[in-house]
Amino acid sequence: MRTADIRSRYLDYFAERGHTVVPSAPLPTPDPTLLFVNAGMVPFKPYLTGEDLAPWNRATSVQKCVRTLDIEEVGVTTRHGSFFQMNGNFSFGDYFKEEAIAYAWELSTAESGYGLDPDRIWVTVHHTDDESREIWRRVAGLPNDRIVARGDEDNFWSMGVPGPCGPCSELYYDRGPALGRAGGPEVDEDRYMEFWNLVFMQYERGDGPGKSGYPILGELPRRNIDTGMGLERMATLLQGVDNLYEIDETRPILDRAADLTGTRYGAAQEDDVRLRVVADHVRTALMLLADGTAPGNEGRGYVLRRILRRAVRAVRLLGHQDPALPELLPVARDCMSPSYPELVAEFDRISQQAYGEEDAFRTTLKQGTVVLDTAVAEARAEGVRTLPGAKVFQLHDTYGFPIDLTLEMAAEQGVEVDREGFTTLMNEQRERARADARARKTGSGDTTALRSVLDANGPTDWQAWTTLETESRVLALLGPAGPLPVAATGDIVTVVLDRTPFYAESGGQESDAGRLTGSSAEAEVLDVQRPLPGLVVHQVRVTAGELATGDTVRAAVDAEWRLGARQAHSGTHVLHAALRQILGPAALQAGSYNRPGYLRLDFPWRGALGTTVRSEVEEAANRALRHDLPVSASWMTLAEAKEIGALALFGETYGEKVRVVEIGGPWSRELCGGTHVEHSSQVGVVALTGESSVGAGMRRVEAAVGVEGFGYLARERDLVARIAEQLQAPKDQLPDRVAGLLDRLKAADRQSAELRRKEAVGRAAELAAAAKDIGGTLVVTGTLEGDGGTARELALAVRDRLDARTPAVAAIGAEAEGKGVIVVAVNRAAKDAGTSAATLVRALLSGRGGGSPDVAQGGGLAAVELPTALDRLPTVLRSN
Repeated sequence: MRTADIRSRYLDYFAERGHTVVPSAPLPTPDPTLLFVNAGMVPFKPYLTGEDLAPWNRATSVQKCVRTLDIEEVGVTTRHGSFFQMNGNFSFGDYFKEEAIAYAWELSTAESGYGLDPDRIWVTVHHTDDESREIWRRVAGLPNDRIVARGDEDNFWSMGVPGPCGPCSELYYDRGPALGRAGGPEVDEDRYMEFWNLVFMQYERGDGPGKSGYPILGELPRRNIDTGMGLERMATLLQGVDNLYEIDETRPILDRAADLTGTRYGAAQEDDVRLRVVADHVRTALMLLADGTAPGNEGRGYVLRRILRRAVRAVRLLGHQDPALPELLPVARDCMSPSYPELVAEFDRISQQAYGEEDAFRTTLKQGTVVLDTAVAEARAEGVRTLPGAKVFQLHDTYGFPIDLTLEMAAEQGVEVDREGFTTLMNEQRERARADARARKTGSGDTTALRSVLDANGPTDWQAWTTLETESRVLALLGPAGPLPVAATGDIVTVVLDRTPFYAESGGQESDAGRLTGSSAEAEVLDVQRPLPGLVVHQVRVTAGELATGDTVRAAVDAEWRLGARQAHSGTHVLHAALRQILGPAALQAGSYNRPGYLRLDFPWRGALGTTVRSEVEEAANRALRHDLPVSASWMTLAEAKEIGALALFGETYGEKVRVVEIGGPWSRELCGGTHVEHSSQVGVVALTGESSVGAGMRRVEAAVGVEGFGYLARERDLVARIAEQLQAPKDQLPDRVAGLLDRLKAADRQSAELRRKEAVGRAAELAAAAKDIGGTLVVTGTLEGDGGTARELALAVRDRLDARTPAVAAIGAEAEGKGVIVVAVNRAAKDAGTSAATLVRALLSGRGGGSPDVAQGGGLAAVELPTALDRLPTVLRSN
């Protein structure tokens, strides 16, 4: 049975039994404790914990999940995968143990279900859960010896914090004696594969350590069911294969990697591990990219980048040096599209980002390898066998080298790595980033106090879509150390209001500006955020008087600011639609930011947009403004929004009801919670101000809008007028006139450079005559004004004038615009004696530079440092 059929059979079974089919949530999750959804219950967490009331009594889903905590085990064992799918059925205060167990048994064993042999199924229960044991005996007819009692570690579930918890019951399938020892899952979990876990949430736990040891506070008022069946594990069982890497959604990727690299799966353990890494990681990257994660240096982006680079590296280690993802990613798409047809529609966007990342990593490998080789040479020269943590961190932070790649390449050269020093630097960097993010988004590093405010007062009455002004009550004031009773003039504090007209930063739109005015205080609103779902907080500076908890204030948005924000956000939608009109549907927004007068938009695209394309995009956007298209917002279900073609932007999480903003009807339809103009003409103008790369396969366009857009165009007009006046040429002749001037300048520069080169090379005889004998080697040093090419010519000319029978070294430093370069050339006699130009230049420049044993070059120092560096040459030669 195909994996896609296993999936649909699961959903159909539970739909027929009154469960609402809930689509998989995107892999990026708004849960602040997670980067990605890592379990099927994560999207249902607010309902299972009682934080929100579930909209259904029963639900079922097949949830996409990513776990990377044990990524190093992927491929090494056949039980770990970074991407997996979790079939789940959920009851929110409806049915409980009896029905959950009956459903699991029927679907697992019935011919209309999965048809597993009931005599090979074992189950586990919590050692105190006699009720579940009895149900299994009654419903399934299982004998006592196939119902295994286990302790808290295996069969008691909690979230690790105070909240709902309860025993669980797991189903295992005996795959036969060829895979391990008899005796049940306690003896061998390779032979006995777990495929379904039923969690019975019936208790409330208190605070305490670990999975056990915490107090049970009592029964929950509403008992819930949370089950998870591993889709890949069920596919392994039903397809009769050994492991998840051999099912129909992964094996074709593995086989294509084997074909590319000329290897055979099953022939060598080391190769098998790498092939499994490729199969898993390519599929995981495909699904992450499809859900809007882009490669980057932080958070989710870093996880994706690491996964892609591990896959590329594994292919290279298997012997394939050419780009691999164009061969592998389409195979992964074909494997997964029966379950996720959107992969086909989005593949242009997905593949552009993936292929761009591979291209960038191939460059990284070249650059980083030079740095690593230099660091290893330095370590050996100093008589040490450990690379310092700072150097390893530089490889990671500057060149994007994964630590595991550094470890492997260093080991190949017989050098260890200061892993502890690297980890310390990484942790320091992460903590700085976390602290910055917390301070930037909440005004306070701890949301505990904010949670208390939310629990006590409920969600903020948010009125940003309907008004610019409200009468509000101050519910709380918070400073860096926690709650405050009062804030005085000059204080910057976080303010929570019962209602607010201020737009909180989200969806790329910057928060509103404005003021709070009370009978005894005035405050300027600096920032507005949503640190917790449902809670809006304001960072304010008290400008007069004292602001106290409980005060009534007039909360007023700056009307000009809001107008500019509306123009910029609507302008973003217009520009997005224009990009898709000109470039095609692959140019789908991957990120945006807008504030009054300015917008930027990121989208996947390989290569810069030419002048003609930029003009076409700008024209398409402004034509939409000129047509005065109506702008409207309406609420509908997510399914209805998708049916009319509304774009759901990646990385965003949507509820059952979504807000669709339309500009000109079908011309632009996007799910959006931002503020907008009423007609496109109110945007004024969209003036593109820049286009650039923001990562492999990702471009960014920037634009000025509204008054700022007109101002930008006016400045451009004035600039053209001034240049025309200075050149005494009509405006339409400026391109030709400027091109002619540039050609003459380039010719003059070439002539000047040639004169400097001839003058410099003319010094070769003079320098050669002044050679010094250092331990039997003739040494010449000198400096000149010019570039590395001129220094190279002079170094070679000097070397060739020295006695060819005697070892000789010429080192020439060149300085230009305050920067220095050194070129070292050695003759054959010196090379035969063991002297290398590459070694010498790296020694003179503290590891920077490289080249051949005959001639090498390096830079990275200020021009004033050249004499000191060259003066070290005799010492370096004596120690070489």
